[in-house]
Amino acid sequence: MNLVEHLEYNTERPQLIIPEYGRHFQKMVDHAVSIEDREERNKVAQAIISVMGNLQPHLRDVPDFQHKLWDQLFIMSDFKLDVDSPFPITSKEVLRQRPEPLEYPQNFPKYRFYGNNIKRMIDVAIKWEKGDLRDGLEYAIANHMKKCYLNWNKDTVEDSAIFKHLKELSNGEIDLAPDGESLTDSNQFLKNRIQKGNRTGNNNGKKNNRNQNRGKKRY
Repeated sequence: MNLVEHLEYNTERPQLIIPEYGRHFQKMVDHAVSIEDREERNKVAQAIISVMGNLQPHLRDVPDFQHKLWDQLFIMSDFKLDVDSPFPITSKEVLRQRPEPLEYPQNFPKYRFYGNNIKRMIDVAIKWEKGDLRDGLEYAIANHMKKCYLNWNKDTVEDSAIFKHLKELSNGEIDLAPDGESLTDSNQFLKNRIQKGNRTGNNNGKKNNRNQNRGKKRY
């Protein structure tokens, strides 16, 4: 009866600061904080760090990992543990600082279905000297634009429309229309996409068959 009366429930216990270490570690840290003798307190802190390192022995002797352990020790003590740390003690204010928001590139292209990489490729092509290499790159860009357009439109598109968009995106620097260039036929792009979809579907069918046969008795 006495054992039942003294049962502790997690809802009645203090919340763990770093739950990964468990409640016994938290009690060890709380005990270290309560020790009045500084020398004894340092010994207990070193012992706790040693046990924390034993949980991950392959990283125990790494200097950066040791620094991490000491930071975690001070965090678990709510920065109340006064011991001699071999590393600078990170303050509570620094840990609670929110990181600066990342600056994401804000691009709003007119033809979003081409993507931002197409515009970067066009900018690179403009800087190249005119010649066979630039001509090949311009043709490759136009061909990829046509493929991107068909992925978005799922129908067909005239080469003249792609050339017009390419000229517009390059600010008139690239104009393939007068050269009489012919891009890859739309049906070829659509055919490749259908074949790729069929291969994916067949693979899924094989997986389903394997799953259905799994567990069946074999004689």
